[in-house]
Amino acid sequence: MIISIIGVLLTFGAVIFLHELGHFIVCKLAKIKVEAFSFGFGPELKGYTKGDTRYSLRAIPLGGYVKPAGENIEEVSGSPDEYFSKPWHVRLSVVLAGPLMNYILAFVLFTSVIFMTGQPIASEKAVIGEVVASYPAAIAGLKEGDKIIAVNGAKIKTWEEMAAVIHKNVEKEISISYERKGLAGTIELKTKKDPSGKIGLIGVSPVISYAPISFIRSVEIGAYQCYYWTAFTVTTLASNLYHREKPDIAGPIGIVDIIGKAAHSGLANFVFLVGLISVAIGFFNLLPIPLLDGGHAVLYIFEGITKKKVTIKVMRVVNSLGIAFLVFILLFATYSDIKRLRTSSSQKKAAEVSLEKGK
Repeated sequence: MIISIIGVLLTFGAVIFLHELGHFIVCKLAKIKVEAFSFGFGPELKGYTKGDTRYSLRAIPLGGYVKPAGENIEEVSGSPDEYFSKPWHVRLSVVLAGPLMNYILAFVLFTSVIFMTGQPIASEKAVIGEVVASYPAAIAGLKEGDKIIAVNGAKIKTWEEMAAVIHKNVEKEISISYERKGLAGTIELKTKKDPSGKIGLIGVSPVISYAPISFIRSVEIGAYQCYYWTAFTVTTLASNLYHREKPDIAGPIGIVDIIGKAAHSGLANFVFLVGLISVAIGFFNLLPIPLLDGGHAVLYIFEGITKKKVTIKVMRVVNSLGIAFLVFILLFATYSDIKRLRTSSSQKKAAEVSLEKGK
C-alpha cells in the first residue's frame, strides 16, 4: 500500500508539475508576470517571494500550478506584462509549452529505461510475460508466467501460433487453456479488436530478455516510443468515432490501480509507465477541448487568422462548455473503472474455480 501511494504521488507530482513548469518557463521568457508558481495543491507549507512571483510548496503533492498575471480575461488591467496583453502567438507558445514538456519528460524516461535495460527480445515460448491492465486477459484472470497450452482446442507450442489464432478471432469468444504452477485451467473471454479493427487482442505479451544497446539507438527508440503511443491513441480514438463505439478510457480509479501495480513490478516498468502517462497527459491537453491547452490554442490561432481578440463573452461560453465536457469525461471514466473492476473480479473467480477443478 505504501509503495502504491508513493508511486501515485511521484507519478502525478512529476508529470503535472513539469507540465506547469513548461508554462512557467515560457511565461518568464515572454516577460509575462507570474504571480504564483507552486509544487502541489492545498495549504502552503513553505514558500518565499522573489520578484513578482510567490514560490511555494503545498500540502498535496499531486502536481502544481502557475498563475500568470491577467490570465483571467475578466481581470485584465491592460498592463504590458499581463498574459492577455501579449500577442496571440506568444500566448499560443505558453499553452503549448505544457504538453511539450510532457513529451520531453516521456522521451527522457523512455530513453533512460531502454539504455539501462537494453533492447527487448521476445521469447518464442507461449508463456505470458506481461498482462495489460483492463484488457480481456487481465479481466479474465490470466497472469504473468502462465503457459498457454491451447486456444479454441488447438494445441499451442509457440507464441506465434497462439497470436495467429487470437488475431484472426476479432471480438469473438475464445477459450484458452493454460498451465499455472503445475495446475491446468481453461477460461472463456472475448477478444478486443485493435485500432484497425482487423486484429483480435487479449492484452498479453511474451517473456522479454534484453540485449545491450548503444546510447544513440536508445535515443532513437525513445523518440519512436513518443511517436508510437501518440499515433496509437489517435488511431484508437478515430476508430472509436468511426465505428461509434465507447472509448475504453481509464479514470482516476483505473489510473491509480495501474500505477500501484507498476510500482510493485520493478523500477524499469514503473519509469516506463510514468513516460506513458506523461505522453497521455500531453496528448490529452492538446485536444481542442475548451479549458485545455488545445482549446486555448484553437482560440489563439483563430485570433491570429481573423485579427480579432478573444472577448469576455466568448471565454465565458467556452469555459462553461469545457467544464461540462470535462466533468462528463470524469464521470464516464470513473463509471468505466468501476464496471471494469467488477467484471474483473467475477472473471478472476471463475478462473480460480477452473484451476481448482484442474487439480
